[in-house]
Amino acid sequence: MKLAVFTKNLTNPAYEAARLGADRAARALGAQTVHYVPQQGDDPGEQSALIDQALAEAPDAFVLTPVHATRVNAAIARIAVAGIPITGFVNPLPPGAAARCVTYVGSDDASLGQAIARYLFRTLDGRGRIVIVPGPVDSVTSIARVEAFRKEAAAHPGIVVADSVAGDYRRDVARDRVAAWLRANDEPVDAFLVANDIMAIGVIDALHSAARRAAVVGVNAIPEAIAAIRRADMLATADFNAMRMAYLATECAIRHLRGEAVPDMIELPVEIVDRHNFELWDLPYEQRHIPTLEETLACKPGS
Repeated sequence: MKLAVFTKNLTNPAYEAARLGADRAARALGAQTVHYVPQQGDDPGEQSALIDQALAEAPDAFVLTPVHATRVNAAIARIAVAGIPITGFVNPLPPGAAARCVTYVGSDDASLGQAIARYLFRTLDGRGRIVIVPGPVDSVTSIARVEAFRKEAAAHPGIVVADSVAGDYRRDVARDRVAAWLRANDEPVDAFLVANDIMAIGVIDALHSAARRAAVVGVNAIPEAIAAIRRADMLATADFNAMRMAYLATECAIRHLRGEAVPDMIELPVEIVDRHNFELWDLPYEQRHIPTLEETLACKPGS
């Protein structure tokens, strides 16, 4: 049984974790994974070409997160025409692919953004100047998280959004742009509200270089962020567990191919990681426990 697994890039540790999650599920269930990753990260044209390459290699199923909300739709439609089942994770598949999408596994990005923003604003006692650090302009996850950041900030009259500095979901970009912003802005800033952890690490790099301090929160719970929380360089993160999503999407693909029933959708709960509970995440990805489909469904409310 061969599964074609599609992730967005080679730069975000969350997608490294996703590939590992898919491999762990396949190994546990006796299947094989083949990974397809754009060398130019998040490139719709390259992902579309990789989908066509995978179609020519005739996998039994696709496990896929699209790099763009619309610009990979035609290639995904070709999977449906070929009659090959798809399980999706991280970002929903386009409506045209819904007929062939067996299961979608994800998190509610708006809820994640709201939860980490509320956590930060409570820590600031509802007052302070913050900078928002969004990801790529077309990123579905970043758009939803940043909208939630701004909505939550608007609900706190004492919170002032001083600026927005795009970090493009890259450590180096976030580091360099925030460093430039710090040089140009002498007025104190109390916190950085960051749309993912690898950018948050870049923000911390910039703060250290400038010998300035501010609270930093992010989203993903990547190992670098957990280490930063342990060192007290980072306040908290919201766990966007791409490894678990890819594991469950892969498990559902395999079980579907075996003729077993699987859920149409699995939404992971929101979990905040801070200095009080970071030990539960303070492990390499390879050693982190991943609940199986059975364990996940057993924990659903009302089950």
